[in-house]
Amino acid sequence: MTDRHRPLADVVLPCLNEAAALPWVLERIPPGWRAIVVDNGSTDRSAELAASLGAHVVGAPVRGFGAACAAGLRAATAPVVCLCDCDATLDPGLLPSLALPVLDGEADLVLGRRRPTRRGAWPMHARLANRELARLIRRRTGLRLHDLGPMRVARRKSLLDLDLTDRRSGYPLQMVVRAADAGWRVREADVPYYPRAGRSKVTGIWRGTWYAVRDVRAVLSEPPRRPAGALR
Repeated sequence: MTDRHRPLADVVLPCLNEAAALPWVLERIPPGWRAIVVDNGSTDRSAELAASLGAHVVGAPVRGFGAACAAGLRAATAPVVCLCDCDATLDPGLLPSLALPVLDGEADLVLGRRRPTRRGAWPMHARLANRELARLIRRRTGLRLHDLGPMRVARRKSLLDLDLTDRRSGYPLQMVVRAADAGWRVREADVPYYPRAGRSKVTGIWRGTWYAVRDVRAVLSEPPRRPAGALR
């Protein structure tokens, strides 16, 4: 699936002031895989630190989680792309096991289902919101998911064909919804979830939570569509 000029897979890491987490995250990137750190306007020298640790760094000047993910996807060159939070809540070393069903042609999108490792790793209000979101996804798409996992794996070309347009916190949801509309085989796999390094930009602040709710509602209100990457 690769030649000597391409990594086995690209790992897109949206980054906004994650200097405290970057060393832990980057040292766990699987051998032969490439870390793409997408700096979304950090003020703590995250970009410089990531580059010094060997990551490929790209900028996403327009603020937003979706904007950072989209920039990373455009920068990716490997056939398979992984997306992972850059706050040390998730271990990139687990990505090969999540990627295996995609590489073997048994799944089109694999999501990491978060399993908290200790009390407080995943605040209760965030877990309840996620549970409700999973219910809404099931009603909208028929997918019986438990978690809109921030660790995910799919083929790069297929992701591009979904033509994702959300540039804020609705990006992960839009990916799942459009993948379901396109007939993708979506799977979940359990992954440990650790306490994050630093403060959350979404669930940790009221403004972030409000924006997330707004973005989710906008995505769920989209009519079903058949993207260019439809698989059936």
